Amino acid sequence: MGECSPIVNALGEWDKANESVAELTSLIHDPDSDAELRELAADDLGTTREQLQTASQSLISSLVPVHPFAHLPCLMEIRPGAGGSEAAIFAGDLLRMYQGFCNRNGFRTTLLKYENTNGTQEAGIPLSEAILEIDQDNAYGVFRTEAGVHRVQRVPATEKSGRTHTSAASVHVLPSLQENSAASEDFDDPESDYYIDVKEVRLEVMRASGAGGQHVNKTESAVRLTHIPTNTVVSMQDSRSQIKNKEKAWALLRARIAQLRREKREEEMVAMRRSVVGVAKMGRGDKIRTYNYGQQRVTDHRSGMTVMNLDDVMEGGQTLDEVMDSVRSWLMERDVEALIAEESETKK
Repeated sequence: MGECSPIVNALGEWDKANESVAELTSLIHDPDSDAELRELAADDLGTTREQLQTASQSLISSLVPVHPFAHLPCLMEIRPGAGGSEAAIFAGDLLRMYQGFCNRNGFRTTLLKYENTNGTQEAGIPLSEAILEIDQDNAYGVFRTEAGVHRVQRVPATEKSGRTHTSAASVHVLPSLQENSAASEDFDDPESDYYIDVKEVRLEVMRASGAGGQHVNKTESAVRLTHIPTNTVVSMQDSRSQIKNKEKAWALLRARIAQLRREKREEEMVAMRRSVVGVAKMGRGDKIRTYNYGQQRVTDHRSGMTVMNLDDVMEGGQTLDEVMDSVRSWLMERDVEALIAEESETKK
């Protein structure tokens, strides 16, 4: 009853607003009604239609099942794509964008991994990989919209002729599965997304690369885990403690495997949905957003939203909130289409 009550309440609000729109519309088109009454009805119709639209969105939200990872903290993996050093610089810009967003909203963050193109954590060098943990309940639900390929169009600082270059960086969003998380109880359940058979994981320890002095030269603190069935590899060397690196590596490996399993099920649903309603897939391998510095424009290719305040977006400001909200609405519509497709397949 507790799970159904939001749907019942939303449906009640929708019914009430829908009836009001129907009554006002009937009154306006009734030639026998008083002229002054028709005028008042026309004045109220716009507001009532807005209420109906709001009630419709609430009803849709209540009907869409909550993503199984939505309540969890999350990990954001950011890596440069095509575009050489400019792509690596843009990857660093995205990292700072999300850090700014988190700071503004009071989300706790930890930089689990940060490596530059020379294999170190030295500042001022283009980024090769970063993993940002956002230790906030529901963070996965907030940031799942950001998974995919982000494209930038701008004139690099090293470009002497002023030509605009196109580069890209990828963002992957994972559930953060720590020992004290709600998902930890499923770590030992073979039916769980979070379960990993330790016999299927190869553990390697090695000396950390990059700067670090005697510690790097004498201590095998770096850890690499390989999940043999999926060939998923995780390496961690940020801590001087092998034990801490191993803990971080296991948490990241669980997150990646859980995400892979979830994505496989979502792929199956996407295939069903496409066969029924013809919806094209938009996943992490697709270009999801373009940042055009010359025009100060940001366009999201899923929701279709374009904003002109690029600087505020790159600072993680309110404009980024607006873009992310538009994508969440887009995702909700796709989820509704998935429900319709699933229902259609069930009836066959």
